[in-house]
Amino acid sequence: MTQAPVTPKAARRRHDREIVALAVPAFGALVAEPLFLMADSAIVGHLGTSQLAGLAVASALLTTAVSVFVFLAYATTAAVARRVGAGDTRAAIQQGMDGIWLALLLGAAVVAVVLPTAPGLVSLFGASDTAAPYATTYLRISTLGIPAMLVVLAATGVLRGLQNTKTPLYVAVAGFVANGVLNLALVYGAGLGIAGSAWGTVIAQFGMAAIYLIVVVRGARRHGASLRPDLAGIRACAQAGTPLLVRTLALRAVLMIATAVAARLGDADVAAHQIILSLWSLLAFALDAIAIAGQAIIGRYLGADDAEGARDVCRRMVQWGIAAGVVLGVLVVVTRPLFVPLFTSDPVVQDAALPALIVVALSQPICGIVFVLDGVLMGAGDGPYLAWAMLITLAVFTPIALLVPVLGGGLTAVWGAMTLMMAVRMATLWVRYRSGRWVVTGATR
Repeated sequence: MTQAPVTPKAARRRHDREIVALAVPAFGALVAEPLFLMADSAIVGHLGTSQLAGLAVASALLTTAVSVFVFLAYATTAAVARRVGAGDTRAAIQQGMDGIWLALLLGAAVVAVVLPTAPGLVSLFGASDTAAPYATTYLRISTLGIPAMLVVLAATGVLRGLQNTKTPLYVAVAGFVANGVLNLALVYGAGLGIAGSAWGTVIAQFGMAAIYLIVVVRGARRHGASLRPDLAGIRACAQAGTPLLVRTLALRAVLMIATAVAARLGDADVAAHQIILSLWSLLAFALDAIAIAGQAIIGRYLGADDAEGARDVCRRMVQWGIAAGVVLGVLVVVTRPLFVPLFTSDPVVQDAALPALIVVALSQPICGIVFVLDGVLMGAGDGPYLAWAMLITLAVFTPIALLVPVLGGGLTAVWGAMTLMMAVRMATLWVRYRSGRWVVTGATR
């Protein structure tokens, strides 16, 4: 009996179900990181503007130290999903275990570097004399949690590649609740100030890492994957992640430059920048939920040698990205008068933040396209192109951002430069998407 052909409408429905099934729980897990930072910002912000300014500098440095290794999640998702599509679950989990071992090694190295250099890093960012002590305290304590953060990244990538985004959601919710309770108890209950906020986050991160390890180890034993470190596998993970490391370093350089420019505008501006960056990160992770679904789905389709299915779901995800960006932009405009006072009662900081949020709102449809295409190309294992595209973007953004204080521009101009950066990213990613060169099938690229 001949099977009836799948209609375009039926195919869209199937893709929508796949996207929703992975993206909705992925959203909850993804927003955990910015929610951690937002909770810290809200709690520390009521200690004073200097403390919030110190948190802004320290969190930018800390996020950079962790996020440069986001390939532990992204590259692992793509590699595991390809092997799942090819029907080899044992090899998929083994790939993930190699990534976890690599995460532990990298985490130890980062701690060894950041702890002794914390005061110098804070000074390099141009923190004021009043904000620098708070920034150094927060950075030193939070650095101790970096190994746990990297394990969380790698283990999350394993589960996403296995088409499981629900477990990361449950762990993220538990971690966020624990972080909030610990921060309130240590900052105000124990009177530890900004140090209490840092310790609360570190404890929550180690708890999350422990849960992930239990889940992944059980899966490895069930499918016969080895738990021992394999030097060849660890080396292969590092090599596969190198282009994404370059891409992420360039992206983090953009965010660091933006924070450094804001810091030189004054404590009020950098405090407002911290509030906006917290919201921008939340919006970015919300959009990235579709991209995470794309990484897992695209990798699975390509691993199963279904190039046409990969193209179809990519087109559908771009449509989702645009629609989500429009909705988020409207929400930012409507809620901005209510959002900013949650983080500070200082009218100077509020006046700096409100107009810049309009620019952030207008940029959201562009961000929707960027994050989706970024995720699709990661899922396809197209890391080298992503690296070059982000380097081009950095080269365009840097001179424009550095001109902001020279020309007398304020925080709104800084976020105008950020919007231009996203537009350049969109152009470079769209060219690759339209070329079709990212479509390479097989269990490995």
